[in-house]
Amino acid sequence: MNNIRRDGLPVDVTRYWAGRHVVITGGSSGIGLEVTRLALAAGARVSVVALADPALAGLSSHAEAETGRLAVFAADVTRQHETQAALELARAHHGRIAALIVCAGIAKPDYFQRLETRDFEKHMAVNYFGALHVIRDALPDLQSAERASITVISSMAGVLPCFGYGAYSPSKFAVRALCEVLRQELKPGGVSVTVVLPPDVDTPQLAAEAATKPAELVALSGTAPITAEAVARALLIGAARGRVTVVPSMAGRVVQWLVGAAPRATAYLMDAIIARTQRGSASAARA
Repeated sequence: MNNIRRDGLPVDVTRYWAGRHVVITGGSSGIGLEVTRLALAAGARVSVVALADPALAGLSSHAEAETGRLAVFAADVTRQHETQAALELARAHHGRIAALIVCAGIAKPDYFQRLETRDFEKHMAVNYFGALHVIRDALPDLQSAERASITVISSMAGVLPCFGYGAYSPSKFAVRALCEVLRQELKPGGVSVTVVLPPDVDTPQLAAEAATKPAELVALSGTAPITAEAVARALLIGAARGRVTVVPSMAGRVVQWLVGAAPRATAYLMDAIIARTQRGSASAARA
């Protein structure tokens, strides 16, 4: 246990993050906030880029800001001119960017026919283009930094598409594809790319999903959500060690294996769960 710090990160991981300028999008809430907290505990210089809301305002008054190692910048990741401006301010405060962690994202589940065109467009704008814009903005810095890293949160729904995630799953599939292309292109230049595939995570976003979540999706979700801290810790370890993929739960790793090894059996199981749920809903409606 001597190689584990009190922040829960192995010594080699802490050494990677210590002193490094890390930009974290969506770093004021949910998984992003836990990543911010752990990165600061590891000694990183952190620039948080997030929407101008009470969460960001609260973070800006955090005690770490007084040390100069935490800076916050308001930007909407769907507007590239705003992310460009935020990153310029981050460079002015902390210097060259050495790591980028993309946590900004949205999820609105519902039946496909209830989702509006703007829902599909917004998911791609935030989840995919929000990642793409900030990666392009930060890339010149990353390509000139030593052992630079790009880490992007996708989802298990980007591995296994789920009933009710008609807008969300495609956007997270796109994120996975982008990360794989970037991994191939940037690895020769010394920039590692890691994609994170969490299952349901106990965050305000997951709680908000309950308002529109179909019963079939609830049944498919199955296991209890994991903590944002568990995802953040796995993310920081995986990125520091240059892992291609991080799946921060055993259940998620089983799902990932099933999708690759037994796609037909996986589809059969999902169809059976959906059918059982719908039969139960029909029975309840008749009662």
